[in-house]
Amino acid sequence: MVSDDQLLEEARKGDNAAFQQIVERYESLVAGTVVGMLGNTQEAEDVAQEVFIRFYKSMQQFRGDSALGTYLTRIAINLSLNALKKQKRKNLFSLFSSNQKHPELSIPDTGINQDQKETQAMVQRALLELEEEFRSVIVLRMIDGYSTKETAKILELPLGTVLSRLSRAQKKLKEVLTQSYGFT
Repeated sequence: MVSDDQLLEEARKGDNAAFQQIVERYESLVAGTVVGMLGNTQEAEDVAQEVFIRFYKSMQQFRGDSALGTYLTRIAINLSLNALKKQKRKNLFSLFSSNQKHPELSIPDTGINQDQKETQAMVQRALLELEEEFRSVIVLRMIDGYSTKETAKILELPLGTVLSRLSRAQKKLKEVLTQSYGFT
């Protein structure tokens, strides 16, 4: 398997096939992050594509201080947060409005049974009800699987802030699941 560094070097030289391999290698990670933040919407699809466009335009400046996946996740989080701010400013569509239907989320078929899929869907819908500062920590730490330290680096926050937000986010998520879906 070709390393990220090798692919990046070839892509920087103009090898479009190498860049395509980078996209294929990281598209599910980026999509998972963006859908976790925005729901499975057209806007999420657009943001996921924009992540790779931004990376393509800036790959010459990528220093490799972090892993390529971490860097792409950071772009995905930042663009998702920008999209959420834009939604609020324009007040066209609110993911947090109680009288709005939340976007449907697609759950990949990973061999889990129907009850597990329904539980995943409920958790993902509940996640969309959290404020973005809490949602971003949950998505990175518990869904994407980054360590607390990596999450802090991606979000450019002190470790203590990430730990605090993670604790509060878990409590809020439990409240939403209990109130909306009767989880105990």
